Amino acid sequence: MTNKRTIEVFVAGCPVCDQAIELVNRIACDSCEVQVLDMHKPEVAERAHGLGVKAVPAVAVDGKLAGCCDDAGINEEQLREAGIGRG
Repeated sequence: MTNKRTIEVFVAGCPVCDQAIELVNRIACDSCEVQVLDMHKPEVAERAHGLGVKAVPAVAVDGKLAGCCDDAGINEEQLREAGIGRG
């Protein structure tokens, strides 16, 4: 039995955020549980801060901020390296 991988996508309603959601959903596998989290909610902003999110969109995999979420922006290769899409 495969363990579920929790994918948190931190967004704020921007077009780039929408693209990140689409990308994560496109490459997510059956063992990926994707959660889209609105940074306008205080509890979400607090969670993001605790993970080290400095800009949106941002993606965390199993409670660890993915390497894609720095100044370079989100890309598919880095999301896959973080474990998204692997069963």
